[in-house]
Amino acid sequence: MRGFYVAGTLDESDLAGTWLTQFERWLDDAINGGVPESNAMVMSTADASGRPSARTVLLKSVDERGFVLYTNLESRKGRDVAANPYASLVFPWIALHRQVVVNGAVERVADAEADEYFATRPHGSQLGALASHQSRVIPSRAVLDQARAELALRYPDGRGVPRPRHWGGLRIVPESVEFWQGRADRLHDRLRYRRDERSGGWVVERLAP
Repeated sequence: MRGFYVAGTLDESDLAGTWLTQFERWLDDAINGGVPESNAMVMSTADASGRPSARTVLLKSVDERGFVLYTNLESRKGRDVAANPYASLVFPWIALHRQVVVNGAVERVADAEADEYFATRPHGSQLGALASHQSRVIPSRAVLDQARAELALRYPDGRGVPRPRHWGGLRIVPESVEFWQGRADRLHDRLRYRRDERSGGWVVERLAP
């Protein structure tokens, strides 16, 4: 099962001036390279006692402020970040022998921004957000299907579905963004943009593989 990484290199001279530009370059490479669901990312959180959990979610937007996803805020990840507002993200672009690792604080996306995004979701996804109490134990699939069916009668296709109060956006505000490029003999390239706490600017560091 051991893979051999010979697809590319990553030198300091290759990096963009900002982590955002570099990330957008690599995301475009993943999309154009046919990586399935290129915006999929593993999000890791921890609760107030430090117990970790991880799941795959979808990146919905990124800008200089950070990486945004939308979720049920009463889910496990929502409860985790409410108690311990930090998270790590991994974009596993394995086919390209690349990954991006993000660490940072988590903040809520403004309600107006969440409303705007929710309105663009497919009707079925909007109903699903209302029907599911994410991460909670339920007695059967039938309970979920019945809740969705009842909501479909209340909000038929073409009628606006209100955004649930428990559903919104989370933004991971990066403190570091690492770009990992697989290399031969496990001597991978790891270049990290890290925010300097004193200056507030960004520094680039090479990490040993």
